[in-house]
Amino acid sequence: MLPVTTPATSHQGGSEFETYTQLMRALLPRMTGLSIFDARSEVIWSNDMVADAALARLVGESMRTAAEQPGVPGVWITDGEPIYIFWLWRPGTKAPMAPFAAVLVRCKAGQQSEQRTLAFVYAIVRPALEILTRELLNREQILSLSGSLAEQDQDLDMLLSVSGDDAAGEEGGGDELKAVLRAAVEHIQGGAAAIIVPEKGLVLVRQDAAHAIEASIVARAHRHLMSTAQLRSEAVIVNNIRLQGSGDDQAYRLLSCAIKRADGRAIGVLALFRPLSMSEFTPRQARLVELLSRRVGTVIAASFDALTGLLNRPAFEQRVHSTLRQHSSVQRWWSALAVDTNRMHVINDSYGMHVGDKVIAQLGDLLRKRLPPGAIAARISGDRFAVLLPVGLDDAARFAESLRQGAERLGATIGDGTLVVSISVGVAAVEPRAQEFTHAFAAAETACKAANDRGRNRVEMFQEADESIIRRFTDINVITDLRAAITEGRLRLNAQLLLPLGSTHHQPHFELLLRMRGIDGETIGPDHFMSAAHRYQLMPEIDRWVVCEALRLLRPHSELLATSPVVFTINCSGQSLKDGAFTEFLTEQIAASGLNPEALCFELTESAAIGNLGHAEVLMRRLRKLGCGIALDDFGTGLSSLAYLRSLPISMLKIDGSFVRDVLKDVKAESTIQAIAQLARAMSLITVAEYVETEEIRHRIAQLGVDYAQGFAIGRPVPIDDVLEQLPLYAAVANGTVENVVLSEAPPTAQAV
Repeated sequence: MLPVTTPATSHQGGSEFETYTQLMRALLPRMTGLSIFDARSEVIWSNDMVADAALARLVGESMRTAAEQPGVPGVWITDGEPIYIFWLWRPGTKAPMAPFAAVLVRCKAGQQSEQRTLAFVYAIVRPALEILTRELLNREQILSLSGSLAEQDQDLDMLLSVSGDDAAGEEGGGDELKAVLRAAVEHIQGGAAAIIVPEKGLVLVRQDAAHAIEASIVARAHRHLMSTAQLRSEAVIVNNIRLQGSGDDQAYRLLSCAIKRADGRAIGVLALFRPLSMSEFTPRQARLVELLSRRVGTVIAASFDALTGLLNRPAFEQRVHSTLRQHSSVQRWWSALAVDTNRMHVINDSYGMHVGDKVIAQLGDLLRKRLPPGAIAARISGDRFAVLLPVGLDDAARFAESLRQGAERLGATIGDGTLVVSISVGVAAVEPRAQEFTHAFAAAETACKAANDRGRNRVEMFQEADESIIRRFTDINVITDLRAAITEGRLRLNAQLLLPLGSTHHQPHFELLLRMRGIDGETIGPDHFMSAAHRYQLMPEIDRWVVCEALRLLRPHSELLATSPVVFTINCSGQSLKDGAFTEFLTEQIAASGLNPEALCFELTESAAIGNLGHAEVLMRRLRKLGCGIALDDFGTGLSSLAYLRSLPISMLKIDGSFVRDVLKDVKAESTIQAIAQLARAMSLITVAEYVETEEIRHRIAQLGVDYAQGFAIGRPVPIDDVLEQLPLYAAVANGTVENVVLSEAPPTAQAV
């Protein structure tokens, strides 16, 4: 006999279930007890008994077997007093499916001959059970709707809490961005939330103490998050992602969404992390994150300068005011910098406004990358910048001089290398108890004007003696340093993304680019040393180094590259094409690498290929036979482009940057690009537009039918190790399978708030 305790209680229901007791007793006069259980064997309602653990287990066991007995209404247990358990099913339920509820009926014991079978009792109570089924389903629907409305009310409250009237907020957008992170952690229940906008130098992180994750995960995964934002604009849920580090692998759940500008370009990412012990992210939460990411984009647009990524003047003044007020008792020394770009009108008149914009943008990038922790910088007008540094005058002067030297080097990286870029910098101390930046900035402006009066391209400090700190830039012997770099192993490979523009192509491409590390550790671009390498016939040696290094770095990823759609492009120079042994060297290296040749593409300039046509054609056909791709660079500049296009085994055309740069203002350039795109499509060739440096150019070449874009508007070159760390994510996103991804560690950069 199963034990029963009294008195009777109602667990979740009310008097409405008493009606069913009366109805069932009218149908079964010997009934002594009625209990209703849910799918988890928990009591919904009981009229004259409390279901103990044994009775609950009995109901649970019967419900687990119900799916295996289609057409059977329940079970009949007789141990003195008969107990009938009837299963309730949802309409349309098909086996094997468990019932959503069960009704337990206890009756008085009678004569053995009077015991009624399950079928007999079910026939009597069936109408009541059908009514009860509808009642329970209606209650379930009402509770579901109530919960949904409650969730929507909470979602609305959350969105209102992060949608203040002042987009800039008290700290130039900082308060609102922190509010977004707080909402993401507390309402959406992320173990951690992060806002990452690299081009603004913005990294904010918030942790949930109750469900905290490894603090380093955000920092180590930020490059992977940015790659996802570039490839997928909608929210991405990965409910089991694994990050490989120096210790044990760490698995977690990820929900991320791109932060976009008004023109749709992804500039950052809003990401939520959960440990696997928490529940999976849901589509509803993904929609909320998309709304929050839009809010972040709005705040950033209102607070940051679009060209440089620095704060704009209103946001800068608000941030400075708040910073000085909050830290006046902690930070003893503050310094102000006024930065003026020299002769911008000459640059605009001589080279064009687009070059002037590039100079301003690169100065902003230079300034942002060199800012120490706690510093604030802004573009306050067309060619002028302002900086607040948490250091004394001497350190501020050293920072300003380093900035001046960096600006001098920019000219060699823009255009044909003849552009002269320089800045004048004024430095002044800020009163520690000051609440406003106005007076300190006025002193820095005065020092900046003095620097201009004394010849420009210099740093001046505002002080009583009006002393100047002047540093001069010393040139390096390029060819000597290049030879030393080859001997000392100071050459490095970077990779630049080629982004698909339409829906036809989804295969990620990366071009491998050569960089040199200076004696002082500074990265030096090819514009500084490639001309010298060509002049002194060093290119064959450099090409061989690039091939060996690229294959060495890719070899550990051979298994992934065997099935993934990721392609890496390696450049070959005209000097190497003249070398008869280069073809054998290249094919032997590919064969020995164990890599899938389809993951490799070799790029030759049009002039080099046609100038060495015999060697080039042999090399191309050998590589294509292996399965490698062939890209023809600078297409459109040669006199015989079309004549050789049909005969050479080419898979990709890279449209010369001179056409791309002028596509918005030169009808002939636009027509040329469109014609090349149409011709390539007819010949089943992929087209790539180089030097895509603005969003307007990217949008136009996409309209003209170009397949891929490459340039600073798409992505800057990054160390190849950073891309290799992200290979699983690139392959997964390209294939549309992002449920289980293993990533490698990336260097930490996150800053907690």
